[in-house]
Amino acid sequence: MLTDEERREIETEMARYPTRQAVCVDALKIVQHHRGWVSDEGLQDIAALLDMTLDELDAVASFYNLIFRRPVGRHVVLVCNSVSCWMLGADRLRDACAEASGAAVGGTSHDGRFTLLPIVCLGACDRAPAMMIGNDLHGNVDPAHVAGLLERYR
Repeated sequence: MLTDEERREIETEMARYPTRQAVCVDALKIVQHHRGWVSDEGLQDIAALLDMTLDELDAVASFYNLIFRRPVGRHVVLVCNSVSCWMLGADRLRDACAEASGAAVGGTSHDGRFTLLPIVCLGACDRAPAMMIGNDLHGNVDPAHVAGLLERYR
């Protein structure tokens, strides 16, 4: 069941779009913002509100790699693996993140603090290698400093 706040936020976004269905990505992001991820039940509730089938909305949710369809850690760590970042050490950065966070790539640390995910591009090629922790972009990241960087999020 959508909370009153989630429903209000989604309905506010609906006013900006020509059809209810057009707000689907924003609706998914709103629910994820409140819950950390979008459960099957959340997907059903959003689909009903937007007059979409569950399959239609699931196709949208599964297309976007930043809509999480299973629980994630308190902090999602995205390590860019674009060509620029790869050339400047994205593999070493990824490995340092895994070691410091305790999360395998694609997984969540045992304490539930971090989820480590690769991402195709963060749009920070001029600051490669780059990573994001939550909404915080970090560029020119030295793998030797990753443990200290992650410590800020503990």
